[in-house]
Amino acid sequence: MADEYFKKITTTIIIIGLIVLAYFLLKPLLMAIIIGIILAFIFTPLYNWINKHLKMKNFTAFLMCILLVLIIVIPLWYLAPVMINQSIKFYMASQQIDFVKPLENIFPSLFQSETLSNEIGSAIRTFITQTTNSLMNSLSNIILNFPKIFLQLVVVFFTFFFVLRDKENLISYIQSLIPFSKDVEKKLFKSSKDITVSVLYGQVVIGIVQGLVTGLGFFIFKVPNALLLTALAALAGIFPIIGTAIIWIPVAIYFLIAGNSFAAFGIVLFGLISTVIETMIKPVFVSRRIQMNSSIILIGMIGGLFLFGILGVILGPLILAYLLIVLEIYRNKKLPGAFIENPSETKK
Repeated sequence: MADEYFKKITTTIIIIGLIVLAYFLLKPLLMAIIIGIILAFIFTPLYNWINKHLKMKNFTAFLMCILLVLIIVIPLWYLAPVMINQSIKFYMASQQIDFVKPLENIFPSLFQSETLSNEIGSAIRTFITQTTNSLMNSLSNIILNFPKIFLQLVVVFFTFFFVLRDKENLISYIQSLIPFSKDVEKKLFKSSKDITVSVLYGQVVIGIVQGLVTGLGFFIFKVPNALLLTALAALAGIFPIIGTAIIWIPVAIYFLIAGNSFAAFGIVLFGLISTVIETMIKPVFVSRRIQMNSSIILIGMIGGLFLFGILGVILGPLILAYLLIVLEIYRNKKLPGAFIENPSETKK
């Protein structure tokens, strides 16, 4: 009995030690692995559809890798230098713009004090300078750290390939590790899949589409640094409540102040179209799936941004979502709860 207990303790210590070592081994590549898994999840419907006709898992997964290169890697390769150039121009232009003058025209009583005006102007200029500096540094690091980024891309593609090809085996393996009953396990995986689809497609993909629609207006009406602003609009579109309006409204105001009412109206039109896309297309992805409260998604995105960087915009809400799902299962209640909602159950 004592020998059996000693063996269990020894085995547990060895396993924990190996897990810790594996964590430190994979830590530099952890984000690359997570990106590969997320991309595999996004491309799974297309992979399943193609493999249904080809019935060749390896070849279909290889085709998906080629498609990923065409959609993501090649555009980034050509657009990154352009965005760096535009970010520099944006930075130079921001140093010459008087941000206080338009505010003085809108709120004359607030800016009667010259000291207050100088303080506000200084604060705005500092914020713009730090933001543009951070943006330029991020884009420049893509080129400066190319060897490291290339190796991480290799890990992304290998992860993407094997998760697509062997996802059934991976799911079975994960299920074998979960210490829950079959009924709870089935509910956990179903809820996790639904909330992941809701966040990735309903929030991330639709947000990027909104940003691209807004960017189309920037290009049509010849907005300076349109590519950079489109990228910022796509990023802003991912955030709930905030949305693309945080980008296109200041641009429209800029053109209105500059006397170009036609361009300002056109930008507002495309901005409103991007908002309509959210209200019309987003329900298609989440109407029959678990929905998370928008405030929880926003908090998760902001917290994830601070903790994980740009990838945290996706990871943050997913981590909170999985926590809430486990809590729902733990309290042994049917969804919906206080923070997540299953539309199919609320209609009953």
